[in-house]
Amino acid sequence: MNIPEIKLGIVAVSRDCFPIGLSIARRQAIVKAYGEGLYECPVTVENEKDALAALADVQAAGCNALVVFLGNFGPETPETLIAQKFNGPVMYVAAAEGDGDLINGRGDAYCGMLNCSYNLGMRHLKAYIPEYPVGTAEEIAVMIRDFLPIARGIIGVKNLKIITFG
Repeated sequence: MNIPEIKLGIVAVSRDCFPIGLSIARRQAIVKAYGEGLYECPVTVENEKDALAALADVQAAGCNALVVFLGNFGPETPETLIAQKFNGPVMYVAAAEGDGDLINGRGDAYCGMLNCSYNLGMRHLKAYIPEYPVGTAEEIAVMIRDFLPIARGIIGVKNLKIITFG
């Protein structure tokens, strides 16, 4: 078999000044919208200790590709620690504004995605971020499906063995 099999997981992150339940509910909505084949990490990351626990969980589940979901603003250091420590392709996406989950319908993580992108760059970490990485559960499920061939390509090239004679 030349094509790598992808075991995809999703980890939600949450800024500790926001209700953690918001990220959990939004993660669950994405898993439901995605359907079969997406491992849901039960650890929601608010700090570095949570990030290590989430990494241990997805690795124990056999995940070789990961989606980090900003259910709200998100903690920059712990969320980028995930990409640094995970041995596989990582994608970052965020919740959209206007789903009515917070005061006056706010609750987007777009600003958090900007901070996340900046922190990934500062740490020289490679991650996949869709062109517009903010969406509803259904929109994010589509983004995750679009990430599968990217993850498959990264893993395939990473494990490529070239043998030559001559």
